[in-house]
Amino acid sequence: MKKSRIYTRRGDGGMTDLVGGVRVSKTDIRVEAYGTVDELNAHIGELVTYVETEADRIFLTEIQNKLFVIGSYLATDAAEAEKRGCRAVTAEEVARLEQATDEAENGLPEWRGFILPGGSRGAAVCHVCRTVCRRAERRMLDLSEVSPLQSETCAYMNRLSDYLFVLSRKMLFVAGKNEIVWNKC
Repeated sequence: MKKSRIYTRRGDGGMTDLVGGVRVSKTDIRVEAYGTVDELNAHIGELVTYVETEADRIFLTEIQNKLFVIGSYLATDAAEAEKRGCRAVTAEEVARLEQATDEAENGLPEWRGFILPGGSRGAAVCHVCRTVCRRAERRMLDLSEVSPLQSETCAYMNRLSDYLFVLSRKMLFVAGKNEIVWNKC
């Protein structure tokens, strides 16, 4: 059996294919949006290595799978997505993130103000995930100005950043570490 090669050389000129075959520049906002979702997914993969509880690892892996679905949705030309009836995120999935955020927040000390990223390696990685998630959301909103997106998809990313913030607090709490509260000077 012949081994397929990972490289095609088709992107050497700065163009790439969307799902459905449409060629676009690698600097296209759609490529930027799904590329940032992919970057977030990679960071969450690192975060999983720091998470202590099996339930949190499983949930983060579910999120990674959902991010692949979102990336695929974003990588599909709008006309092709409509033709295929693509749906990346449901309202129930957004609600599940809200529920997970509430569950992660249960038992945590009252939030005392802006928190500096850090306190532990895992919490710091969680904050990196949160900020990349915010950037992915912004790129998706940029894309939505030229190509409509399902509202649940952007809502999911918004809730995901909230979940990651609370998860960072939970990780510190479980590890017995203190949050680093911003000193306004």
